[in-house]
Amino acid sequence: MLKAFLDEKPLYYNEIDYTRMPRVYQKIKSNFAHAKIIHLIGTNGKGTTGRFLATALFNMGYKTAHYTSPHIIDFNERIWLNGVNASYETLEIAHEKLQNILTKEDLDSLSYFEYTTFLAMLVFNGCEYIVLEAGLGGEHDATAVFDKALTLVTPIDYDHEAFLGSNIEDIVKTKLNAIQNYAIIATQKHKEVYTVASEIAAFKNVKIYEVDEFLNEEDIKNILQISEELLLVNYLQENLKLSISCLKFLDLKYKVSDFNNSKLFGRLSKISDNIIIDVGHNPLAATSIVKVLKGKKYILVYNTYKDKEYKKILQILKPIIQHVEIIDINQERIETKELLYRTLNDLEIEYDSFNKCEENNNYLVFGSFSVVEAFLGRYNE
Repeated sequence: MLKAFLDEKPLYYNEIDYTRMPRVYQKIKSNFAHAKIIHLIGTNGKGTTGRFLATALFNMGYKTAHYTSPHIIDFNERIWLNGVNASYETLEIAHEKLQNILTKEDLDSLSYFEYTTFLAMLVFNGCEYIVLEAGLGGEHDATAVFDKALTLVTPIDYDHEAFLGSNIEDIVKTKLNAIQNYAIIATQKHKEVYTVASEIAAFKNVKIYEVDEFLNEEDIKNILQISEELLLVNYLQENLKLSISCLKFLDLKYKVSDFNNSKLFGRLSKISDNIIIDVGHNPLAATSIVKVLKGKKYILVYNTYKDKEYKKILQILKPIIQHVEIIDINQERIETKELLYRTLNDLEIEYDSFNKCEENNNYLVFGSFSVVEAFLGRYNE
């Protein structure tokens, strides 16, 4: 059983063997039959950009897949095929095949994300387009081993410094080194992204474009129309722009209707009149949310992993916070309540424990996929 197998693998690691995935892939490469792979790297917006693009490609008549992570509720959210999440029957068939392809040593050594990447790519055999979203990195990410037709670069910011580097230039280099042939870069807030991109383009002899190079007046009108129909806030419109630039690069003619039902759940999603959920977990996501929600106050339902810049995140969110309600999450990576309380006291933000939502208050659920998952579990009860 896939679930039992994955439950034996830890979701997170203090150290990662970057040689393992390429080494294993070379041994089993002949088992994959893929056409065009669009690789997504960056810090924020990979999921929504990928889903906009995959939905449009599918609605245009192509056999299309989208690999995204992590999931909110069900594992199969990660593996989307021709308009729907892959069935568990399909995943079990791929799991059984993968068990036969890999040696026991490789089965035991592959990480959770590495194994599920191979699993997804087996499911995606025969697709015409695969939208492949990187996990936390770039050149060393498990998804980077596959041959890509194009790389899309969403906004890059500080995140996962323990693995990617302690300054923005190192983070950018680690991510952009995943580019193989061609890339399109979304609008960036750090000038270092453009500088490093130019250096990598020259050194690796690859072509790197900026998102606006592909967009004309008609595209801008289409983006505004799609945004109105899908109720997209500004930063989601930027992700839509990147997906449309990709279609233009591929010389594919799209219609506004190709983006119907393409909004990914959990990204500033309003689940009731007074509750908004967002799976964001870094300063860039917090900044985007404040721009959208400024002028109103929200009770922030929150918790955080130890390795996140949560003091900076809370400081950014403070102008829209009425107070914080901390939701319990039973995970080793979650910060201790004592340290979280101390940070909230330092920032002079009032806090309490989360119990339930009241109809006369507005709520923002934010902090990670785990926070949203825990909240929805309580909410749906």
